[in-house]
Amino acid sequence: MAESQHTLDGKVALVAGATRGAGRGIAVQLGARGATVYVSGRSTRGKPSEYGRPETIEETAELVTAAGGRGIPVVADHLVPDEVEALVGRIDGEQGRLDVLVNDIWGGELLFEWDSTVWEHDLDKGLRLMRLAVETHAVTSHFALPLLLREPGGLVVEMTDGTTEYNASRYRVSFFYDIAKSSVLRMAFALGHELGPRGATAVALTPGWLRSEMMLDTFGVAEENWRDALATVPHFCISETPSYVGRAVAALAADPDVARWNGQSLSSGQLARVYGFTDLDGSRPDAWRYMVEVQDPGRPADATGYR
Repeated sequence: MAESQHTLDGKVALVAGATRGAGRGIAVQLGARGATVYVSGRSTRGKPSEYGRPETIEETAELVTAAGGRGIPVVADHLVPDEVEALVGRIDGEQGRLDVLVNDIWGGELLFEWDSTVWEHDLDKGLRLMRLAVETHAVTSHFALPLLLREPGGLVVEMTDGTTEYNASRYRVSFFYDIAKSSVLRMAFALGHELGPRGATAVALTPGWLRSEMMLDTFGVAEENWRDALATVPHFCISETPSYVGRAVAALAADPDVARWNGQSLSSGQLARVYGFTDLDGSRPDAWRYMVEVQDPGRPADATGYR
């Protein structure tokens, strides 16, 4: 099935944390399938978040509409229950339904410290990271799920970093980062138990090495010349665009048998093999298999056979 076909016409999605990165890629790809997508976040024109970056929810909504859907930006801080309740109330009032909820709220790039122990890590930053990465997801699910359950077949996607299998035996960055990302994996498992008997599906989903706006800036490249970064970061050869994980979510949302995945931990590369979609360049990066078989054992960077 071509990704451009409007298999999500009439469907309503909320991508919470859609300003940039995976959230933006997901919102746009849901729009490409014809969905109405509410995009929420804190960065708006005239009032950026503490990131101080140029991306805004209005820009994301415009990209959704340009892709063929309908993008609706809503400013919301998902740590503030009243704002989330108002957001869901607006969706209910305007659409009367919610078919897809993507919990992609993160906001922690400026807060975690690589390989810093819990006693060395800045405590305020660590605790805020956990609030942004975990509490926001719980708040959003609390208010959004009654609307999502109104019609059968709803889908909840908990966005994280790493699969359950990968993270279970590996230390991820630092105490606070590790706990935050593993908590989201467990959220999807718990939601699967709560939603499955009520006719909905919950999954955890991880992209691979994401060529987000911030990552490209970090390496001093753009999407057009991203391979220039391989000179200093060779394993970046396995990286993928935000559209790739976006197509994974769109494929899940369009799958009438999506309940088969309920409660599971999934990756963009894994779902590409199942659903047949590709990244924008026609490749199918399988980052987590690459990590286990090439990067983690210290082998030379070579994406042959992995994309």
